[in-house]
Amino acid sequence: MTDRSAPTTLVLVQELANTLDVETGEDSLADPDGVAEFAERHGLRDLGLEETGDAGLRAIRELRESLRAACLAHTGTDIPQEEAARLARLLAAAPLVVTLDEAGRARLVPAEGLSGVAALTAEIAAGIATAEADGSWRRLKACEAHDCLWVFYDRSPAGRGRWCTMAVCGSRAKMRTYRAKRRA
Repeated sequence: MTDRSAPTTLVLVQELANTLDVETGEDSLADPDGVAEFAERHGLRDLGLEETGDAGLRAIRELRESLRAACLAHTGTDIPQEEAARLARLLAAAPLVVTLDEAGRARLVPAEGLSGVAALTAEIAAGIATAEADGSWRRLKACEAHDCLWVFYDRSPAGRGRWCTMAVCGSRAKMRTYRAKRRA
């Protein structure tokens, strides 16, 4: 099986988007404990959900779904206007700054003093900006199967992958197309 994990700059995006299994409905961000576990696994500062409560949980899930919509757009669909506006709002609240290392190399990093959802969003935004610059952002895709939508990294030579796995989702899609043509 082909490795579908994203490069380091996009792992956080991929793993956040995949905290909801669309097929089973299992959501590992359903409560603050799940978010805390996610944050710890990724070495993120405390996301401060005890202060923001349900609003913070809702914002993290909104970020997840907006990122999934952006990844689905990489398969050739458009991001729904509502999702694009939501993602723009979340990104606007998560400023980045440019830093230089001792060799003079520039790097985007979250601005000082961010916490909660803004801190998570800024980490993700920095990864996306880096991935856009190196050409890998467009290869992070959501499976076209609407009962799946799993986010995967397309390592195919042409970068035209549409399903998380050809053996399951791709096969189902091709079978549906075949049956529809036979009925017509």
